[in-house]
Amino acid sequence: MTYNVVFIIIVVIILVDFALERYLDYLNSRKWSTDLPDELSDVFDAAQYKKQQEYKRINDRFSLLTSTFSLVIILLMLFLGGFRLVDGWARDVSQHYILVVLVFFGILAIVSDMLHTPFDLWDTFVIEEKFGFNKTTPRTYVLDKIKGWLLGALIGGGLLALIVWFYRLTDSLFWVYAWALVTFFSVFMAMFYSSLIVPLFNKQTPLEEGELRDSIKTFSDKAGFRLDNIYVIDGSKRSTKANAYFTGLGPKKRIVLYDTLMKELSAQEIVAVLAHEIGHYKKKHMLTGMLAGIVQTGITLFILSLLVANPVLSEALGGKEPSFHLGLIAFAILYSPISMIAGLLMNQVSRKHEYAADRFVKDTYDAEALVGALKKLSSKNLSNLTPHPVYVFFHYSHPTLLQRIQALRK
Repeated sequence: MTYNVVFIIIVVIILVDFALERYLDYLNSRKWSTDLPDELSDVFDAAQYKKQQEYKRINDRFSLLTSTFSLVIILLMLFLGGFRLVDGWARDVSQHYILVVLVFFGILAIVSDMLHTPFDLWDTFVIEEKFGFNKTTPRTYVLDKIKGWLLGALIGGGLLALIVWFYRLTDSLFWVYAWALVTFFSVFMAMFYSSLIVPLFNKQTPLEEGELRDSIKTFSDKAGFRLDNIYVIDGSKRSTKANAYFTGLGPKKRIVLYDTLMKELSAQEIVAVLAHEIGHYKKKHMLTGMLAGIVQTGITLFILSLLVANPVLSEALGGKEPSFHLGLIAFAILYSPISMIAGLLMNQVSRKHEYAADRFVKDTYDAEALVGALKKLSSKNLSNLTPHPVYVFFHYSHPTLLQRIQALRK
């Protein structure tokens, strides 16, 4: 196998990305402290804080192991011609262009899943179990896997087949049709994900009548926000960690509360969490985020259309002729530095949106109720309370707990 300039650039990008992530993890680990800021002193007691730091150390070591394993696999695929080998297998199955692409990515997905499943099992049934988070049964785990495979094949395979069909039909203009397809799919899933996909994995039930629902209704009326769809999801089926989220658009909008959240927080704190989510909607954060994602997707697809047919990209992965699937993988790696920069910008915008949603709670409801909720959630989830600022800059879509508390109490 010959190594062209694009091959060398791909290897350099992969190695630099790995080195950067390990350096960020190192910085984050050096930020640990036995003393917490006064604002966070009541989040953990001494025993809990020791447990949190142990949880962080174990996860950091596990992350190093899994990322190193992934690095070795991708380098072996590159240097030993693994992508060329899989390309040959796919072409042996069929000569139909779209089927070749689907079989190629299908083989990669299956092999990748097989290689990483042992790590996922260890994470779920050993690490999360040790710290009291895991509630997933082996049966649920297996069913989740099967459902995930089927959805990936149906949705992912269907979208990929259409995009390749557009590529064969329109050549360099395929990006326009692909962009329209992805945009339609994104909007559709934003509206119907919770009602179509979530029920395949979790049970959602309307929040029953009572004090909590009345409190939520009173606040939503006060905030001028029509909210009829409030659901409780059985998050405890898989984990004790708590969460809540807002989903849907227009009449399909709904707020979903984890049952674990309802066990941990008071009614006032739950309303504060929901007020934060309503703040995102009222300030159109979801809409602006979706529009930014659509624009970013369009730019990416346009650049892909300019490069994917270039034989140099396929040759970098061992291809003997230009092919969409090999060009797509090479492009994805080459484009990853740009994706990282875009991700940093999106994270910065997201953190500003979180501050704005917190201010909405402060202005319309009760800042201290949200502070109490955030502290309880951080304690329950064994969150890292003192992350390194550089790590936060690269990886956090939310401000740290300390930053949010300080902003809420200004």
